[in-house]
This record gives sequence, C-alpha cells and structure tokens, in this order.
Amino acid sequence: MRPLSRIGTRRTRGRIRPELSGLVLLTATALTLAAPPPLATARSAPAAAEFTVEEQRLDRDVPREILRRSGFDRVAPEFVRSLRHADSYAGAERTVVRQGARLWQRAVDRAQGRGPASGDLSRDDDRPLYWARLALTRELRQWEPGFRLSEAARTALLGKLERSSRGQDSLTFPGGRAPGGKASGGKAPGGKAGKDHRGVKRIVVTGFDPFTLDRDIRISNPSGATALALDGTVIRTADGPARIETAVFPVRWQDFADGTVERALRGPLAQADLFTTVSQGRVGRIDVERFNGAWRGGFGDNDNVSETGLVPVSDPASQPQWTVTSLPYAAITAAPTGRFPVYDNTSVTEVPAGGTAPVVRPDGPTPGSAARAGGGGDYLSNEIAYRATLLRDRLGLEIPGGHVHTPVLQFGAGNTDPATGTVTDPEFVQNRLDIIAQLRAIITVAAGTPAP
Repeated sequence: MRPLSRIGTRRTRGRIRPELSGLVLLTATALTLAAPPPLATARSAPAAAEFTVEEQRLDRDVPREILRRSGFDRVAPEFVRSLRHADSYAGAERTVVRQGARLWQRAVDRAQGRGPASGDLSRDDDRPLYWARLALTRELRQWEPGFRLSEAARTALLGKLERSSRGQDSLTFPGGRAPGGKASGGKAPGGKAGKDHRGVKRIVVTGFDPFTLDRDIRISNPSGATALALDGTVIRTADGPARIETAVFPVRWQDFADGTVERALRGPLAQADLFTTVSQGRVGRIDVERFNGAWRGGFGDNDNVSETGLVPVSDPASQPQWTVTSLPYAAITAAPTGRFPVYDNTSVTEVPAGGTAPVVRPDGPTPGSAARAGGGGDYLSNEIAYRATLLRDRLGLEIPGGHVHTPVLQFGAGNTDPATGTVTDPEFVQNRLDIIAQLRAIITVAAGTPAP
C-alpha cells in the first residue's frame, strides 16, 4: 500500500491541508480493550456527524450500489434484528462476534464460489465485505439497548466486531504438530517451524481494506481480495501441501498504534511455516520488499487522520530502525508466476548516521541510519511489514516472512473517471483475478523454497 502523496506534518487533526481537498479529519476510534468494561448509562443514538469518516461514506451512491449488487445490503438489517435479542453485555458480545464471523465467512464463501453469488458483481470482489462491515459498525454505534451500556463497553463491542469480521479471530490452523516437532511456541528447536500432524505446512497471509476512497470511492484492494480467495485453502508446493489462513487489516493509523497487528499475528506466526503481508503498491509490477523502516510518513488514512514519526511499538528501547524480509526473494523473482514483472526491491530512504537530510539508497540502509521509508514506502503497508517481521524477530522465529506489494488495480480504458465511471468493468475484474492468481503462485514458490 503506497500513498499517492504525503503530508509532512505531525499527528494532524481538524482540517487537512488543501492538497487533500479540505476534507475534515476525525480521530479514529480506538477499537480494542483488554476486558469488558463496566456498564453505565445508555446514550442517545449519535447524529451523523458522530459517525466515523469511513461510516459517513456509506451514504454515497457507490457503496450502496456495491452492497445492493452483491446482496450484502441484507447484512446490516440482519445484524439489527439479532441485536434486538441481546438483553445484556454478554448477550451483545455473543451476537457481535457471531455476526462478525458470519460476515467474514460469507465474504470468503462468495470469493471461493460457495453458495449463491447473490448479485451480479464478480465473486472475487473484496468491496462488499468492506462496506458491509462499516454498515455493521454504524448500526452498533447508534444501537440503543434495553440495558445500560457505557461508551467504553460500546467501544469494546466495536473492537470485537472488527476482529471477527476481518478473519482475525479465525486465523488458526487445524491439527497439531508432528511428533518431535514441538518446542516453545509450537516450533521445532531453534525457532524453526515444522509441519502439522498431517504433513501440511502452515502459511499466514494478510491483506488490507480499500483506501484513498475520497479520490475514487469505487476502489478495490487486490490484497484484500487475495485474502478472501485464499483463506482456508490448501496449495501444492515443491515441499508438499500447505494450508493458508488469512485476515484483513484496516487502513487506520490508530489501530496499528493500538497493537492490532501484534494481537492478531502473535499466535498464528508462532505456528506458521511462512507468512506474507500483502498490500497494493505500484502500477504494473509486483515488489518483494527487502527492507522495512520504522517511520510513519504522514499520509492520511481512511478516517483522514495523519501520523508522522517513529512507528510506535511496545518496547521502543529495543526497537530497530530497519527489519529485513526472510522471504526467498531470489526464487520468487526468478519464477514464472504471472503476467506482472516481480522485483526484489532493495531501495530505502534514510537519514545517514551523523546526517540531517533524507537520502535514497537503492541498495538498502547504511549502518546507523534512521529510517524515513522502507522499500514499501512510509505508509501502513510498510508498517505492517515492519511490525510482522519485528514480531518474527522478537519471538525468535526462523521462518520465511515479509511483504509483497501487488500492482495497482486499474479500471478498464474509458472507465477511469470516478465521477462518471461504473463500479466495475471486465478489465477491472480480469486485472484483479490475475493479481490474485499471481499472488497464489508467489506464495506457492515461497512455501516450497528455503529462506535466504
């Protein structure tokens, strides 16, 4: 995920500068709490201005069309009806988790051809999940239950809905490790992963929501579509079968600062043989990003919030400026995986040791430098790569893992104007299908190749 422009400011709230069209910045809602908070006085339903920026976009024509043409316009009414039966916080929690998981599974089933298509949008489309989730969070935000519900309790429910509807709660692998293959964290000695009891490798793949929606609200994200297409599937690699489990992450700075990546991936990575974080990157090419930087570059997120500064982590004292991929990049770039060229991207932007100005380094960072952009930039795609590989290192895992940038998903000729264009076209669909197929091939190569 690479931003199309940058904002060179510290954390920015209020109004975005003119280059972002004067859109109002709102604070992203914190989505997670460690335990259910105490109940208090119920509140009135929020006015439209109290919804998040993402939720407010639901009132536009394109999201409504996407929901209608996918059959996902029925999800929010079903959610509202289920909430009517919740007469306590515990009941509401069960309903929220169940309905969130049902939404995720519905999107996965649709993408993988199970059940009716429920509409004329192609099955590979990731956008129905994104907009339906926002419809659920908006309903939950304005829900007035018949019991006392504090703002903290509502926020906790929103967090549970987010995690269950993104596949993060179901990011687990069936079966156990093969005999003799266990050590701390379920790994073989030395932190190396072993196959499960059926001889099946375990792969974690993550994607992202659509983003830059104020430029073109029709946008789809091929990384999210890839996650839906691959979740729970088994691929055949040079080293035998491998099962893929996936999840999707929000394009919001605050969620990352709150630890959503580490919370979702800590357990799965400890069981995995390989992981790949995926996002949308450059036009017409795929990049295996060699280096990830500990820097936020300030581009506005999906709630139009900007962040600039060091990536916030749980133990800043031991935080490195750079992390490195352990994916087998040479094998990936050499393999005939699909129509898009694949590059081993080693470029970074750094402030050299003793320097003051950023410098682009085509061959990676120099000793003692401060990060200003990894190969994948300075936005949330770089950050998920940084966080996942840092988690790998802090857990002492010796497994292949890193980040892959997909090509930008483009509409067909004659359908590029967001003001007059349609929400889909044959070339748009084919581009997304080709990207998904090539990512599957890349993961297959990576899973059958030793790490560098």
